[in-house]
Formats: sequence, structure tokens, C-alpha cells
Amino acid sequence: MGKPKKEKNIKSLNGKWYLDFTFNKKRIRRFGGYTKEQAKNRLAKLRLEKLDEQLGFKKPEREDVSFEKFADDFINLYSKQNKKSWGRDETSLKNLKPFFKGRMLRDVGPELVERYKAKRKAEVSPATVNREIAFLKTMFNKAVEWGRLESSPLKNVKKFREDNGRERILTNEETIRLVEAANGHLRPILIIALNTGMRRGEILGLKWENVKLSKRCIHIEDSKAGKPRSIPMNGLVIEAVSIIPQNSEYVFYNPRTKGPIQDVKTAFKTACEKMRIKGLRFHDLRHTAATRMVEAGVDLVTVSKILGHSSIQMTMRYAHPTPENMRRAVEKLGEFYEQTRQKLDTPTEEVTIKRTVKPLNTDN
Repeated sequence: MGKPKKEKNIKSLNGKWYLDFTFNKKRIRRFGGYTKEQAKNRLAKLRLEKLDEQLGFKKPEREDVSFEKFADDFINLYSKQNKKSWGRDETSLKNLKPFFKGRMLRDVGPELVERYKAKRKAEVSPATVNREIAFLKTMFNKAVEWGRLESSPLKNVKKFREDNGRERILTNEETIRLVEAANGHLRPILIIALNTGMRRGEILGLKWENVKLSKRCIHIEDSKAGKPRSIPMNGLVIEAVSIIPQNSEYVFYNPRTKGPIQDVKTAFKTACEKMRIKGLRFHDLRHTAATRMVEAGVDLVTVSKILGHSSIQMTMRYAHPTPENMRRAVEKLGEFYEQTRQKLDTPTEEVTIKRTVKPLNTDN
């Protein structure tokens, strides 16, 4: 690390400039910018703001807080209290903290966020970066709402365009091969996923008390949408569930802890490799289930309710038209046209109207 270049109240360290001055016997240190000129301008502006506060022209701002401290407060006070998916927020924060470490919340600007985006894009997918930026936007919006900032620096920060081509729909043959390749607890998990469209977390966290065999349904109490729902079970699901021993409150449990299985990544990857099925994620089973229901003629409202979506628009993202389905749709148009043409070409029967002619009365 190079030695900092110092001037009065500003100093340069590793290509960045920082403010360091005293006002009313209180030491103030802030990030000043990436050039000496930026730092000087910000120093002058900050001194004027502090003087205005002293003269009563402006309300004192709340004390500065570090990015890390506010982020932890946000997780505890907001995410954990209001979001079922707060674990995902914690994951995002683990990636954000090292980059913004040592910075005050006020020092995080649009340029710095863009630098973070560029760094992360080289490491992970655009979708992952977008989730982290979405978390960051929500966090800074709360900082404004809680009086920590006047405005959010992420207001005009754009997300990356995501490539939805990764969505993979299994063919009927692949579906059979995948289930047959699955061993042990993975097979009933796949059968449930492909026949109900349930999320991985919903399946792995499923309890026996929520499997209603007599009513032929599975009850989900704590869904992602925040609303409970019941999902009908077909014969395949009932058969798969019925042979599982009930040795724990969870349907799929860890024999050592008796708690729920946390993940099936290894077993799922092994089954895919065994059947040479490439590019498949567990979540694609949900896409496949939705697509098959739509292909079978099930209306989107019903599919949406089974999947637990909050809107039809979300369901439409999961219902993918396959080439075969599209070909069948066009063929139906042709059938309709042909039937109409034949109807028009059929000669209409002539209706002969016979008149009854009374003979003339010649006696008159």
C-alpha cells in the first residue's frame, strides 16, 4: 500500500481522496472522491452544510453510520421481520460486505455500485448480480425512509438483462429416464416435483401432518407467496408417498438428525449425468410441470393456484409452449379452415315448393 498524499484536510490513498477535518471540536472523516478536485469541492460543501446547521438554517443530519452496521440493522429490523426469504438477503449481503467494507453509508454512490456490478458480473451470472442489486436498492430505500439518507444512490442504477434461455423443459422421454435413474429418497422427490409443481423448499420441508392421503392433497402452510394452499395428489404421488416410512415428522428427513433434508444437489446431478441430461436445474421440474398442465388444456387460473403464484403473469412465465404444442396449434387452425371450406363447397339442397293449383270452375 502506498503512503497517503496529504494536504490540509484532504488526503489521497490508493487512488482515492478522503476528507479529514474538525468542526466544533468534532472530527469528521468522509470519502471525498476519486480526484483531488472532487475532494476539495466536497470539503467546501460539507463545511458550508455544517455552518448552516450551526446557524439553524438546516436541521442536523443523523450521525453517520457505516455500510456494514446499517446492513446488519436492515437484516435484523426489516428482512427477518417481514420477509420469508430473508436467508437470501443474508447471502447477498455476504457478497456485498467485502466490497463496501470500511465505507460509510453516505459514501456509497452510483459509480461505486456500477464498479461492484462489473466486478460481480465477471464472477457470477447476471441473474445473481440482479438479486444482489435488488437487495441493495431495498436497503437504501429503507435508509431514506428511516432518515439516514436524503435520497438513494441506486435510484438510476439499472439491472442487467437476464438470459431466460436457461429455462429447460424436459421431454416426456427425459422425464421417465430421470425418474428411473434416481435412487433412494430422490425418486419420490422427483415424482412429487413433476406431478405437483411444488418448489424444492416446499418438498424438502414437507411434514407428514400436511400430507392428507384421505383427501388426496398436500397442504402447504408457509408458501413463498405468504398464503397457504392445497395441492391435489394424483395416483403417482400417492403411490410414491405411501411407501416412505414415517420415522420423522418430515417426509424427507436426515436419518442422523431426524430433521429435513437440506438439499439434493449431489443426488440430482448424479441422476442427470447417468441419463446424460444436460443443463437441467431442479427448478426446471416446476417449469416442466406447469408446461405439461397447460398442454393438457388446464386453464391458467387453475395452474396458477396449484403453483401458488400471486398473479397469472407469473404463471405465464412458467408455461412454455413446446415445438410440438405449437405445431399442434397450427394444425388445429388448418383443420378449422378445411372444415369451413368443405362446408362452403357442399351444394345446398334445392327445396321445391309445390303449389297446389285448383282446377278452374268451367261450370260458370
